[in-house]
Amino acid sequence: MTTATEPLRVTLLVGSNRHGRFGPVVADWLLDRLRDHEDLLPEVVDVAGTELPTTFEPTEEAKAALAEITPKLAGADAFVVLTPEYNHSFPAGLKNLIDWHFTEWRAKPVALVSYGGLAGGLRATEHLRQVFAELHAVTVRDTVSFHNAGASFDDEGRLRDPSGPDAAAKTMLDQLVWWGRALREAKEKRPYDGA
Repeated sequence: MTTATEPLRVTLLVGSNRHGRFGPVVADWLLDRLRDHEDLLPEVVDVAGTELPTTFEPTEEAKAALAEITPKLAGADAFVVLTPEYNHSFPAGLKNLIDWHFTEWRAKPVALVSYGGLAGGLRATEHLRQVFAELHAVTVRDTVSFHNAGASFDDEGRLRDPSGPDAAAKTMLDQLVWWGRALREAKEKRPYDGA
């Protein structure tokens, strides 16, 4: 049994696997925000580092990848999903990793962070809300989005103007902590069965 004030284990899911991706720059900034939040204990799952077939065939390679990924998802109290926007939605690799799992998402909160061009990846986050609702996960209302993301960071990967994103991240992570604690406490009293 956990205590109400025990930090939440949060898994940051980096959703891009495209060659030359910008995701690691945003992920580094985001990981710093997670580490700064005293109520969170973060770890990372990077879609680019996974070898999961789209056939859902339990090959030896898939079993090896799942042996590393699944415990990080199952043991998490909450998630932060970082996604770019590809063709008005989120990447296929991210969807594939999500679809390889089911119970790992149930009755847990998910915060969404996106990046892209003019839309800032917001269409991807709205599609992810539908996916996570189907998996019995709760997405928090507030998000962080980077419009014209490449221009928002300097050559060293630092935000040119961190005030807006830092404030948005604080709001989002505070909501994630509230939901994470509330759902963790509820599940301790009565396990979630999806009914």
